Amino acid sequence: MYFGVDYYPEHWDVSMIDEDIRRMKEMGVNIVRMGEFAWHLMEREEGKFDFTFFDEVIEKLKKAEIKVMFGTPTATFPAWLAKKHPSILSEDENGIKRVFGGRRQYCFNSSIYYEYTERIVRKLVENYRKEEAIIAWQIDNEFGHEGSDFCFCSQCHDKFQEFLEKRYKDIDELNKRYGTIFWGQTYNDFTEIPIPVKTITTHNPTLQLDWARFRSESINKYGDFQVKLVKELRGEHQEVTHNLYGGFFDKCFDQVEHTEELDFVSYDNYPVWGGLKEPLTPAHIAMTHDYIRGLKGKNYWIVEQLMGAQGHTVIGYLPRPNQAKMWAYQAFAHGCENMLWFRWRGMTKGAEQFCFGIIEHDNKDGRKYREVQSFIGEMHGRVEIVKSSIESQVALLYDFDNIWSWHYQPQSMEFDFTREFVRMYTPFYNHNINIDVMSSRGDLSKYRVVVVPVMQIIDEELQRRLDTFVRGGGTVLFSFRAGIKNRDNNINFGETIPCRVREMAGIEVVEIEALQRGQEVKIEGSGVYSGRRGECSVWRDIVQPTTGTPLFTYRDNFFGEMACITENSHGKGKVYYVGGGVDEETLTLIAERILREQEIQFIEGVEGVEIYPRTTEEGTFYFLMNHTEEEKKLKGVTLKPYEGRIVNSTDLSL
Repeated sequence: MYFGVDYYPEHWDVSMIDEDIRRMKEMGVNIVRMGEFAWHLMEREEGKFDFTFFDEVIEKLKKAEIKVMFGTPTATFPAWLAKKHPSILSEDENGIKRVFGGRRQYCFNSSIYYEYTERIVRKLVENYRKEEAIIAWQIDNEFGHEGSDFCFCSQCHDKFQEFLEKRYKDIDELNKRYGTIFWGQTYNDFTEIPIPVKTITTHNPTLQLDWARFRSESINKYGDFQVKLVKELRGEHQEVTHNLYGGFFDKCFDQVEHTEELDFVSYDNYPVWGGLKEPLTPAHIAMTHDYIRGLKGKNYWIVEQLMGAQGHTVIGYLPRPNQAKMWAYQAFAHGCENMLWFRWRGMTKGAEQFCFGIIEHDNKDGRKYREVQSFIGEMHGRVEIVKSSIESQVALLYDFDNIWSWHYQPQSMEFDFTREFVRMYTPFYNHNINIDVMSSRGDLSKYRVVVVPVMQIIDEELQRRLDTFVRGGGTVLFSFRAGIKNRDNNINFGETIPCRVREMAGIEVVEIEALQRGQEVKIEGSGVYSGRRGECSVWRDIVQPTTGTPLFTYRDNFFGEMACITENSHGKGKVYYVGGGVDEETLTLIAERILREQEIQFIEGVEGVEIYPRTTEEGTFYFLMNHTEEEKKLKGVTLKPYEGRIVNSTDLSL
């Protein structure tokens, strides 16, 4: 296994490097990541390349038997390039150039930036292709992050029109599928089509979805360009990766497509960052790991693991003693195989002065240093557990077209796609089972349960696969607004909601209502759930069962006992429908019902403690993570506040 740090030796006096390496080695480091922001250092003047600084650093690392992940430096181009070619700079929605000074300000559709990218990447990789210490190349840095997924410049406008002409071929076909007869928006030629900058009211929803598709394609084309270039030039012992970030559902970047050509997926794990008063929920953090693992269906690296408080201009929550260490345990539980912490030492200058590292600005070995050191020591001898594959019987599906559709038409003031996705993930997470988070294009056959959160775009192909899955004995759980739209982002005509999945769900949605904060509605259980009460927020579908059976109904004067949650037998399987933003306690009951029906083993644990099973030839092991500030007792094990641990199944009575 690799344990390392993100190291930026160019930020410090060269006299510090030897001591840094000594302390890293003492902490347990056997790899560092560097170089991804150092283009100017490598090419101070155009065409004058100099890698001697990194040559010297690498030689020192080699003597210490520390390997290197080297980043292509295209996320931060030099000032001379921006001055010479201002067209490489992206533009915001108001047509204002994003000036030199931040990072990732380049336009993904700039042919000039492609040229300069190829030159620096070619020179860099050719220079180090035989370097045995460099075992991996990281492409760029966090594609599309911090708003860089959008550019509204003339280059992008031209490319967008080309994208549409290639997609629709005939302008009449585009007009038909967009419904441009509405508001007199009909086009005579593709060159008349705008990009969705500010207008009065809003743009056509299909245009907006196509714009998101185009933005994603732009990122992926540039990313694939770099990946293929590095693969052409690299040494045989060197692999290629890219570091993805959290908040992936909020970006116009289909990461499934991007990761197809990577040798392995990498992730930057920040459970908390500047401005947050508390971390993401344990379930939310777990979901992000399951998503990253699901991109290629195999274990992954973390190349930025949070250790200290973070913030560019505003500082966030400080991880409590052992909390960040516990998050490292959680990451390895969910499929991380190798980990690098961000960063070795907090920087005293520049925009990340408040992104604290393992070593504070006082340059002393403190609590965080000792926590990383202890974690590395505890993980030695755990290789088989860490590298074991994760087999899941429950999958949550997402579709980027669907996510982008929600982005442009959230329908409820309280709607947030990620929050609704986590809402449907959490009830199964609460039962301490392995869960896959995967693209709706993935294979469903190996699962017993498929959860489909807020999937308003369901085309015929997905409907057919879900129907086959259920008829064969699987269980599908839908949440609200399922199936209302087609792949063109238009509402299905002549079909009662939930449209293509209406028959399998055994329901009809007869009314809808967006719920704002303070408008929560009460729901009440029936049958085995008689006497149970819950709550619905964000949205409610008013459901009339046809062949389905109500499990929870609304209780108000207007809608009487119309259903909120239903179940329906379909073939050999079952379909559940959740018609709103239902509370966690109620959804956890439904999840337990589904797991028991499908005979999926789960673990009844202790609130606040995550129990994650991993199986090897030596038997079953459990990652235990106490996400609370209180001591927790399980049968046979006591966990201190924020403690993480791996135990053998024989040492834990469950």
